[in-house]
Amino acid sequence: MPAFLNLPIRSVVVVGDGHGIGLSVARRFHKEGYAVAVIARTSGTVTGVVTKLKAMTRPENVIGLVADVTDEQSLFEALDTAKLANGVPDVLIYDAGVIRTDRVGDLSADELLSTYAVNVVGAAVTAGHVAPLMARRGRGTILITGGMAEPKADWFSLSLGKYGVRTLVELLAEEFEPQGLHVATVAVTEVVAPGTSFDPDTIAETYMMLHQQEKDWKHEVVFTPKIGPRNKAHPTSAESGCRQTFPSTPDARS
Repeated sequence: MPAFLNLPIRSVVVVGDGHGIGLSVARRFHKEGYAVAVIARTSGTVTGVVTKLKAMTRPENVIGLVADVTDEQSLFEALDTAKLANGVPDVLIYDAGVIRTDRVGDLSADELLSTYAVNVVGAAVTAGHVAPLMARRGRGTILITGGMAEPKADWFSLSLGKYGVRTLVELLAEEFEPQGLHVATVAVTEVVAPGTSFDPDTIAETYMMLHQQEKDWKHEVVFTPKIGPRNKAHPTSAESGCRQTFPSTPDARS
């Protein structure tokens, strides 16, 4: 029997965060029967996620790969390995990010560029490598974790990054939606923590909902504590129903 006949029918690639949202999204899709490939920057993160997923069901349908989203060669190698194992993914999730508090002038040019490289360029490069394969098949979903209901001066680099993600999603949708791809971002506007209104398992349901939409595709869902997930094309802070806050860590990178 040809090897490709043994490939899982549905698969998802999760790039980035191996803890909060990333882990919950991987777990949600795995529970739904998807083969899961997890790509993260450190072997410890990858091992932790893979171990948790394999403790569920179908451990043979989980693989972990180490790659830095700012290293194009290692990223492409990981994405190609995932494709070889599970086929062209049905779903691509980009959840890598650098989260830090800073204001204009706080970061050097190199620091600002390295932050943008993870928050925006990594997403663009990842999507650019996978989207054409999905387009040739005629279907696929690309979901990028976003945030920031409005830009904030004390979250300077993050504001630039998250608004860059919004623009990236619109451009990807313009390019690939006519070829059958659904591209969207989930804008998470508060601190993610289990047991709160921003429980990562609850947020993961929004990713699944976006993938399962059959028509009237949304390009952005703003996740707020007062109203939960809300579909908006161009949300404002007034419409979102909350002010956004993020973990006050100097450099939280997946």
